[in-house]
Amino acid sequence: MSDPIVILTEEPLGADDRVNIERLVNGSDSRLVVLVPANTERHLVVDFLEHLSLLEISKAFRELAGRAPDPASERAEAAETLAVSLAALEGLGAGVTGEVVDGGAVKGLVAKVKELGVTQAVVVTRPHAVSDTFHTDWASKAQDQLGIPVLHLYAGSGFIGDS
Repeated sequence: MSDPIVILTEEPLGADDRVNIERLVNGSDSRLVVLVPANTERHLVVDFLEHLSLLEISKAFRELAGRAPDPASERAEAAETLAVSLAALEGLGAGVTGEVVDGGAVKGLVAKVKELGVTQAVVVTRPHAVSDTFHTDWASKAQDQLGIPVLHLYAGSGFIGDS
């Protein structure tokens, strides 16, 4: 049996993501473990700049004036993201399992990778212009902490992030 592959995602995985993961698995019997953070730990200023960089002016100011997210609704949204992601990857490798992680996305990924002793991990996110440019994205942080390859995929596309 091949080593498991741990996948951290902030977005519900879909058909395009399945194709990317299927290519990575490449017919092996790797078990897939999907992690979805209960709290994405976004930063107000970074989010504001992200929206501006994507020319989402109204969204930038709307979120700037918004309220702090409710932990219960964040956890429910993470559980829904996990359910959709598990369904999208069903039948790949030696099976797919997953969990909602608390205490930070990268921290949860690092803990699961060490627990399972895996040799590769995947991070699936939306493009984040600021954090991707300055290598403060989840994939870069995880790779720095783990010392193993961490593939950074952009959700719903075949594009690979620079981590």
